[in-house]
Amino acid sequence: MPEPTTTPRSLPTERDAGPFDPPSAISRMRDARPVCPMVFPDGHRGWIVTGHDAARRLLADGRFSSRLDLGVLHVPYETPGMPAATEPSPPVPGLFVAMDPPDHTRMRRKLAGAFTVRRMRQLEDHITDVAERALDAMASRTPPVDLVTEFALPVPSLVICELLGVPYADREDFRAHSSAFLLRDQTLEEKGAAYGALTTYLAELVRRKRADPGDDLLSDLARDDDLSIEELTGCAFLLLLAGHETTANLLALGTFALLEHPDQLAALRHDPDLLPGAVEELLRYLSVADVFYRYATEDLELGGETIPRGATVVVSLLAANHDPARFADPDTLDVRRAARGHLSFGHGVHQCLGQQLARVEMRAGLGGLLRRFPTLELAVPAAEVPLRTDMNVYGVHALPVSW
Repeated sequence: MPEPTTTPRSLPTERDAGPFDPPSAISRMRDARPVCPMVFPDGHRGWIVTGHDAARRLLADGRFSSRLDLGVLHVPYETPGMPAATEPSPPVPGLFVAMDPPDHTRMRRKLAGAFTVRRMRQLEDHITDVAERALDAMASRTPPVDLVTEFALPVPSLVICELLGVPYADREDFRAHSSAFLLRDQTLEEKGAAYGALTTYLAELVRRKRADPGDDLLSDLARDDDLSIEELTGCAFLLLLAGHETTANLLALGTFALLEHPDQLAALRHDPDLLPGAVEELLRYLSVADVFYRYATEDLELGGETIPRGATVVVSLLAANHDPARFADPDTLDVRRAARGHLSFGHGVHQCLGQQLARVEMRAGLGGLLRRFPTLELAVPAAEVPLRTDMNVYGVHALPVSW
């Protein structure tokens, strides 16, 4: 039987209504069928989940596996030059985001103590100092300056380097490799080369820490003989990549969004107590990390649809966070909104380990930026801000600002 013409053949990714709104095609898809069959560009049939309730249920259901070796990783959007995957991806030691319990539980427990709410509150003053020093350096420059290179990237990069014990002097190299790894338009060989370069660097680093541990998270992990060098490397890769890429893009894109919504920016300047809630709203509204995969380990029912065993399921957190069934007027930025319940950090056992760190960095970064630069404005027309539509973490490549 031919596939219905309404079945999508790829995941819409172009934010055609504006730089902060979901693609109109994905919004229509969610409104019509929140759990929808789709045909991947390589011809593989799977499912896409765009509704908030369905996405939350899926992420909490252990029968939807995160293990890439259980199914073929089919890219859900058109990617020029990317060959179709033909076999399951082998498991990567230490990469706990692609594990299921009990392996996931074992790795997660090794890290849980380092990212508690209490520990992050203890670090808050130091993170504020890091942000203030970056703002001091930015204030010494003659505008216009690029907010990404002067502020949004250095703050989370320095924090995660200090936390993990990665030399900050090496930031240009690991940043280049992580950016290359996150590019959409590249071959599997190119992505593998970027991954290999970064993991080669990290493997040598964790070997040094096992031989001569210091006072940092990777050294603490390296002291644990239960973890192999390969597991330490995979874990370090995940923490370093997520620890600077997502927050850097949240800080820059969040600033762009506030500058483009002067009423919301004015509300924050007038009442700084709104900042914690505004951070949650920006997390929901921007959804910089969007697409995640799961694999059905048995026949399952989700949102009134039957998902067959072995099916690849794509989850769009962007669509879920803009679901009008969960958030009123969801495409509007409202810093007074009670945005708790958003899925930007995921849900269930794979909920982002570093979410409290990201919140602290966002509060310290945005709070300091708005206080120190009360006349901050874009230095170019908004349409000229280069968006990261070519990357797997959304944001801006640069944000020219003046004051």
